[in-house]
Amino acid sequence: MSELTTIARPYAKAAFDLAVEKNELDQWSEMLAFSAEVTRNETIANLLSGAVTADKLVDIFVSVSGEQLNENGQNLIKVMADNGRLKALPEVCDQFMALRREHEKQVDVDILSAVALEQAQLDAIAVKLEARLERKVKLNCSVDETLVAGVVIRAGDLVIDNSVSGRIRRLSDALQS
Repeated sequence: MSELTTIARPYAKAAFDLAVEKNELDQWSEMLAFSAEVTRNETIANLLSGAVTADKLVDIFVSVSGEQLNENGQNLIKVMADNGRLKALPEVCDQFMALRREHEKQVDVDILSAVALEQAQLDAIAVKLEARLERKVKLNCSVDETLVAGVVIRAGDLVIDNSVSGRIRRLSDALQS
């Protein structure tokens, strides 16, 4: 996977720089997300690993994408196809989105709770995390009843485990030491 990351980085950066320059972040996000899904299609994935020429691959890709790709998006597909890099499109999309979040000072936060949280609780968590992380936060919430009570918050490398099961685990580790 690190090879795809290395391959995707310059394409993601170039697409991001162009999107910022032309003020088209939303449009590029949609184009890259759509293109990444096209590469995940079984038929297209087989073509990517087959003996199809780059020009033929671009024609197929653009015809499948229809109006989802503007001229610049089609140029990106052509360059990547010419270099045999279309398999890296999902990673290009991921890196583009990471650059966008960094540009917009936004971070995705995963909240795992024992029970569904009320909107007031989510708002309070968001306000505190925005102050702590100095970024806008986007909350992704899910429920895991095995936590017993409390929440586990993950934002990048930051993990705040305030669950009962987490406290029990930490107590058990302390007693065993």
